[in-house]
Amino acid sequence: MSDVKRASILTDRAVAITIIAVCQVPAMGLWFSASAIVPALIAEAALDPARASLFTSAVQLGFVLGTLGSAFLGLADRLDPRRFFMASAIVAAVANAAILALDPASPLVVVMRFVTGVCMAGIYPVGMKLVSTWARGDMGLMVGLLVGALTLGSASPHLFNALGGIDWRFTIAAASVSALVAAGLIGFAGIGPNRGPAPPFNPRFALRAWTTPSLRLANLGYLGHMWELYAMWAWIGLFLHASFRQTMADEGTAAVAAALTTFATIGIGAVGCIGGGLFADRLGRTTLTIAALAVSGCCAIAIGFLFGGSPALLIALCLVWGIAIVADSAQFSASIAELSDRSLVGTMLTVQTSMGFLLTLLTIHLVPPLVEAVGWENAFAFLAIGPAVGIVAMWRLRTDPDAVRLAEGNRRVF
Repeated sequence: MSDVKRASILTDRAVAITIIAVCQVPAMGLWFSASAIVPALIAEAALDPARASLFTSAVQLGFVLGTLGSAFLGLADRLDPRRFFMASAIVAAVANAAILALDPASPLVVVMRFVTGVCMAGIYPVGMKLVSTWARGDMGLMVGLLVGALTLGSASPHLFNALGGIDWRFTIAAASVSALVAAGLIGFAGIGPNRGPAPPFNPRFALRAWTTPSLRLANLGYLGHMWELYAMWAWIGLFLHASFRQTMADEGTAAVAAALTTFATIGIGAVGCIGGGLFADRLGRTTLTIAALAVSGCCAIAIGFLFGGSPALLIALCLVWGIAIVADSAQFSASIAELSDRSLVGTMLTVQTSMGFLLTLLTIHLVPPLVEAVGWENAFAFLAIGPAVGIVAMWRLRTDPDAVRLAEGNRRVF
């Protein structure tokens, strides 16, 4: 290959990855746009905890059903991923903006959140599929960049919340407009040379995610990770708000501090995603995921001891947890991409995310009753169950013959 052609490919790769990552941030901001405003809505509309949890779980349920449908039809591998992403982002933005015209306590708000979740099936796994087509021995970093963008997108509503003076309407409007911009921009992203041929329609292909031993272990590790992740993301804002109210005299100051800390806690995960990708490509997927699961599980147990205590210590632990809890996320997806048939990468990623987010429906709804039963001091400790299961699964994957396909065979110990 000539130097000119090689330079052209590298340029196209950099531009495409940048566009995909930039689009992922605002598009994924829709996911938590309503969750971020829960404290404000509880105060304004007197929402009870059960209804407040539906603001997040309705998206999760919509995403699960959307990904199941996408996997059954093989949409992520059979359609142009850019057009799939664009259409999904437009519909999701409109559904999210419709909340502004509704009573916050109306059941239609939950319906709109459900529609947003269905559309996320054409954004999150499709974005990972797109970026994986450009991987060249750095799959962990490529997917890490995308999940890092997802993390920033998930955190952005909390920043909108703080900047908008806790005006929930500003948060919803900003998230919707940002997603429309992403829909217009994604068409400029190129598709890389690693895209496999479109497979024929065969619903049985989706079953390979569970019948292939190595894929099953990678998915079990991912499920352990997801047991913890979205429950923490969904409720850390209320946890911080409740804690800061005990240590800060002014309610407004506590609310803004909680919003900014939540943004930092979730957003700093982008650093973990990128750093995790770099280390995983060199040390191995299983090495990185086991280490990250161990740290995040310990944080889940420890954070309750700081509830109502020093804000500085609590913020510091939240930042560590924010990095560790998502540092391994991209590596489960990268593992699936490396272990799957190239023509089925999109479908396998869609199945993986579907199973993971189905599990989050349980953990998100378990937190409120746990808070009532044992208080915030102990509620997050149960999340450590997931990392424990994930560690076992990834350790077993290290010994599987297919593990040589992960990160070019790297399986180092620190």
